[in-house]
Amino acid sequence: MKKNLRTIFQYLFFLGLGIFFAWLSLKNLNKENTDQIKTAFREARHWLAIPVFLILIGSHWIRAIRWRLLIEPMGYKPSTANSFFAVMIGYLVNMGVPRLGEIVKCTVLSRYEKIPADKLIGTIILERLIDALTLLVVFGITILLQPQLYSQILDAFFNGPEAAPDKKISTLLVSSLILAALLLLTGLWMLIRRKKLKDLLSLFLKIYRSVMQGVSSIRHLKKRGLFLFYTVLLWSFYLAGGYIGFMAFRETEIYGIKEAFTILSAGSIGMIASPGGIGAYAYLIEKTMQLYGLQYTIALAFGWILWLAQTAVILLGGILSFGALPYFNKKDIYEKG
Repeated sequence: MKKNLRTIFQYLFFLGLGIFFAWLSLKNLNKENTDQIKTAFREARHWLAIPVFLILIGSHWIRAIRWRLLIEPMGYKPSTANSFFAVMIGYLVNMGVPRLGEIVKCTVLSRYEKIPADKLIGTIILERLIDALTLLVVFGITILLQPQLYSQILDAFFNGPEAAPDKKISTLLVSSLILAALLLLTGLWMLIRRKKLKDLLSLFLKIYRSVMQGVSSIRHLKKRGLFLFYTVLLWSFYLAGGYIGFMAFRETEIYGIKEAFTILSAGSIGMIASPGGIGAYAYLIEKTMQLYGLQYTIALAFGWILWLAQTAVILLGGILSFGALPYFNKKDIYEKG
């Protein structure tokens, strides 16, 4: 019961966080801004929704194929179709209740492919670990391409555009405050949980071992080259979705691969921060694009249209997958019979 309450509070907290970000994104809108957004949407290249839709569906298909590579060493070979349907249903459920979608995803595939669900859970943990490592690589590439970006981000969030140069908070001070806050939170966690320094070190060691175990698991895969190829292809699709999205508006078509890496990094954080990325995704994309000088209204429209495109694909794909799963497997059983 206590665990269920904690889960509910966690969900409400992150949902509230998403609603707060949505409020931050939309609070400054006035009639003039609204008219500008309507004009931007009216003049947008709507046909680009087709390639973006195909890219997003393709990324989910690749994730399903990559998941099969993690399952095959256990002696099971689920169909690509069932794996894809399970992935889409998992994404759909995650929009409502984060992390529940991973369990549902495994349950769905377990039911139709007769694979023990507990074994599938292990592959999901490994998959998430690999995605986290890949995201760190994406962050690294983003900073390497734009070394000045870190200070720009801190300046945008902690100093308003109208702040006088002599009143701006320095990047060093902001970084020091963030570090101090992290240390304070760590200290409070240790105090509340009655943990000692050795417990903290043990936690870091456990995380390190999990990362090494994930890396080791990839190394021992029979098709590790193919797995790495699918991983690069998957994140390349995510990158391409944002890059093509730039072409939707006349004001954003000047941006290229560097900016695409930045919105991929920011958008990934947004998707983690709230259920389905609601509020957080659009807000972070909006703020990111303003770093590059994009007007507030266009940056806001761009962030929300990217989020809506991804959400529409998940809603449509997830709902259709619910109907396709029994039909596909009934047809498959009939043909085998």
